[in-house]
Amino acid sequence: MIKEELTLENIEVTWNRIKDYVSVTPAIRWQDGEMLRNFSSQTEIYVKLEIFQKTGTFKARGAMNSVLDLDRESLDRGITAVSAGNHAIAAAYCANQVGTSAQIFMPATAKPLRIQRAKDYGATITLCDTQSEMFERAEMSQKNDGRTFIHPFEGPLTLQGSATAGKEFAEQVPQLDAMILPIGGGGLAAGFGSALKQIWPDILIYGVEPQGANTMSLSFNAGTTVSLESVHSIADSLAPPKTEPYTLDVCRDVIEEIVLVEDALLIDAMRTVFHDLRLAVEPAAAATAAALKGPLRSKLSGARVGTICCGTNIGLNDFWSLVG
Repeated sequence: MIKEELTLENIEVTWNRIKDYVSVTPAIRWQDGEMLRNFSSQTEIYVKLEIFQKTGTFKARGAMNSVLDLDRESLDRGITAVSAGNHAIAAAYCANQVGTSAQIFMPATAKPLRIQRAKDYGATITLCDTQSEMFERAEMSQKNDGRTFIHPFEGPLTLQGSATAGKEFAEQVPQLDAMILPIGGGGLAAGFGSALKQIWPDILIYGVEPQGANTMSLSFNAGTTVSLESVHSIADSLAPPKTEPYTLDVCRDVIEEIVLVEDALLIDAMRTVFHDLRLAVEPAAAATAAALKGPLRSKLSGARVGTICCGTNIGLNDFWSLVG
């Protein structure tokens, strides 16, 4: 059952709200190369290129929707966020667009390129030693300064934003048999999947998580949210330590199955995307290709399949250290 706030009508309302601040990103068909050699000739693969979104990832859609929902008094107090990188950049961009301030807490291990991109939009960045410290300091910022927390993946506003990408993709490609979506906290999969399920009710939605950061699959098995002491994956954009209730509920409604991919398969998929599509993407953006090459290959051979490159905030040295 699709939630009322995620109906196609409300997704369209969301698009009209955010469209002046985000981009319509392209979708392409995978025409040749290594990937297609894994499948029967009847297989069609399409790719949504959110790497060409403002700030380099889909995150701008949900963050912009959340920021635009704030009244003037809230905007005057500013926003705060927690992120390993992509949401930090998106939150900083959105704050910049509406003329407010952003206090963002990032891990000390965050990539310098991502820190700098958030700073370039005017954000104040504080580096923290642990995930718990990041959230604690964000809570203090809300309490002491009155800032509004812009969540990276939880809540109706965030999912409405990511749902606009799903609706957009459905208007760019033929009817799909299956869609593969990456899962970190689940905001993209839940929103994007909700849109597709209304347009094509019979489509099968598959989620993919890193093997060392499988909080959503653990939550599916447990029937409730879970929190992990530590997560480990080169796909740091897909590695939050916990799930949240609203997004988990929507994911359970729309996702057929979640598969896991190990880091070695993510790196192999990054190489495939680079050679076949001529795109240099971060590990998270290669996750759907990894799932298609690996655990979903036999199941989806002969089908018309959608994938997504969700982001590409990765430095040249980091990219080559993984794929070189």
